[in-house]
Amino acid sequence: MTKTPREPQVADAIRTLSRADGATIAYRQITGKTPGVMFLGGFGSDMSGAKASALAAHCRAAGRAFLRFDYLGHGASSGRFEDGTIGRWIEDAIDAFDRLTEGPQIVVGSSMGGWIMLHLALARPLRVAGLLGVAAAPDFTEELVWNRLTIVERTALVGTGVHREPSQYDPNPSPITLDLIQEGRHHLVLDRTIPIHCPVRLLHGMRDTDVPWMTSARLAERLLASEVKVSLIKDGDHRLSRESDLRRLCAALEDVLGLIHG
Repeated sequence: MTKTPREPQVADAIRTLSRADGATIAYRQITGKTPGVMFLGGFGSDMSGAKASALAAHCRAAGRAFLRFDYLGHGASSGRFEDGTIGRWIEDAIDAFDRLTEGPQIVVGSSMGGWIMLHLALARPLRVAGLLGVAAAPDFTEELVWNRLTIVERTALVGTGVHREPSQYDPNPSPITLDLIQEGRHHLVLDRTIPIHCPVRLLHGMRDTDVPWMTSARLAERLLASEVKVSLIKDGDHRLSRESDLRRLCAALEDVLGLIHG
């Protein structure tokens, strides 16, 4: 498999990876030892967030390789957000994983990224050495969007092709397209056993009003891996971006790394 040419990196400046269809994926990377760490952000988030930045600093201090990137239509990557689907964002993750990382990797997925990390692990089982989910949101398009819409909202979504979902994090509502919902149904995972066997850690706030903490418990139940641990933060919200949350995140990463080295 052909990899992109490497050049020395003093700092993780924003770079771009060109895809075969002409789209570009923006990414930031720290070179270092393996197992490396790859971060997958959430729906509408970008690679400059608190969790990605905290993990970058943690990995840099440890001399460990670290990769973060923006999906199609997110952050500094090309494309329209409305044109994205779960399948397309899974492809972005696999493309970045294949072309920008080497050796075993710990994949960290936040919210929607927790869904995408599962598909990445299923697609690359020999190189994904561990998973760390933060308020993981597998199947959210069906369970947390479609199933919560009223009949009137569903009818409008089918008729217009888009639903504007109010967001507590952004004054502008998030566009939920009919294509996102329908295409997402091809990638649902919680309705079956998930054949992932690497160590998994799942962090979830019990005050998460976006993704119920029970989702992480259900995910743990579905995974075939024997080394799975769910950690609930009683006063934690969806973002889990307080200083205490970020310390807990880095500690969970070290926990996974310890299992692999052990």
